[in-house]
Amino acid sequence: ISEFKMTTRLRVIFGVGTLLFLVVSPVHGSDNATTPLVLWHGMGDSCCNPLSMGAIKKRIEGAIPGIDVLSLMIGKTVIQDTENGFFMDVNEQVAMVCSQLSQDPKLKSGYNAMGFSQGGQFLRAVAQRCPSPPMKTLISIGGQQQGVYGLPRCPGESSVICDWIRKKLNSGAYTDVVQKHLVQAQYWHDPLNDDLYKKHSLFLADINQERVVNETYKKNLQMLDKFVMVKFLQDTVVDPVDTEDRLGLAAMEAAGKLHFLATEGDHLQFTEKWFNENLLPYLR
Repeated sequence: ISEFKMTTRLRVIFGVGTLLFLVVSPVHGSDNATTPLVLWHGMGDSCCNPLSMGAIKKRIEGAIPGIDVLSLMIGKTVIQDTENGFFMDVNEQVAMVCSQLSQDPKLKSGYNAMGFSQGGQFLRAVAQRCPSPPMKTLISIGGQQQGVYGLPRCPGESSVICDWIRKKLNSGAYTDVVQKHLVQAQYWHDPLNDDLYKKHSLFLADINQERVVNETYKKNLQMLDKFVMVKFLQDTVVDPVDTEDRLGLAAMEAAGKLHFLATEGDHLQFTEKWFNENLLPYLR
């Protein structure tokens, strides 16, 4: 467990998994409910699962009248969407999403984004690589901003797939075939093999500036109005729970753009009251 020293210590939060059902009661009294929201689900989940992302979409729409919510489907069907969360190259996923967002007229003036688990760092890649249309606020709920080294628990019906993935990651996360065909390998960060990670990581090492410094990435990320990161204090899905970040967030912190939140509970488990009080205000 480590932290990145800047002018103050920053804690970057991350996670993996399927969102549990959440009931959100309507919240009234907002005069600014027009900024669209883009959702990206986590590993083993899909855009439209009625017990997770589908429910979240409907509840947010009910809580913030007039908001347009796009829950991303990576593929042509819900089944493809779920499978692609395990097996589709992350860079291809990000490019697909960038193309979709750029062609959506509802987003041309900007949008907020909320990523669950691995969707958190995937949306950060969108912010860094695709500044048009502009992302305003990015909320990463249990996202892995500096990767994972361990997959201690697998969500729900995906447990068989996760067990197989764990074996592949432990035996050769940085081999070409595993990197190209396993999503989780692309944000696997082995602290005991840092050179291998930097050389072979197809996704995370790039967006975290660990091979070369891409000034455009830094500039685009700093265009965010807010970057909100949520940590689950009893997370049993992601290992470790805290990691260090090398992206250069000092300027964002100094500008008051970084917001760090923590909640009791396991991965992606939070109460209606906590969600209403802590996350909904960022969407209004």
